[in-house]
Amino acid sequence: MEYIFTLKYRLPDSEHDLDALAGRLGHAACDDALIGIGQPGRLALEFTREAANAQEALLSALADVKAVVPDAMLVEAAPDFVGLTDVAQVLGLSRQNMHKLMNRHRHSFPAPVHEGSATIWHLAPVLSWLHGKGNYQLEHSLIELAQATMQINLAREVATAAPLPPDLVALFS
Repeated sequence: MEYIFTLKYRLPDSEHDLDALAGRLGHAACDDALIGIGQPGRLALEFTREAANAQEALLSALADVKAVVPDAMLVEAAPDFVGLTDVAQVLGLSRQNMHKLMNRHRHSFPAPVHEGSATIWHLAPVLSWLHGKGNYQLEHSLIELAQATMQINLAREVATAAPLPPDLVALFS
């Protein structure tokens, strides 16, 4: 199976020669990625990776990047964080139609990760919800990839978070 996903990193201050970095990544096992180095201190790699499943594709790419740039810090694995426009594009709908769908099913539509001037969801629960509706053609590989990127982003958050106090843990048990 072929999976298309993006890994975004914050680079260590010691990485000054971005052209050399791109060359090292290309010569390593990242030759299946488009490398973006346009933003200072950041690196984005859009992979098209063959693997048995999405998790294998993502984990192998993460390991390959870590082997070349061990001090790079993962910022985000995508596709995961999305707005309604992003979901609408996946479905081939307009943003307005997606907004109507969300409003019509306000009580069952997945809760956002962030509400504000821009509302953000994890893509996986939205795709699962849409799949459950049965009215939308969704590729299983996209649902699988969205689940895997969400797991990686959540694991990154947990790994960098301070331990939770027992009282807080009890609220979510």
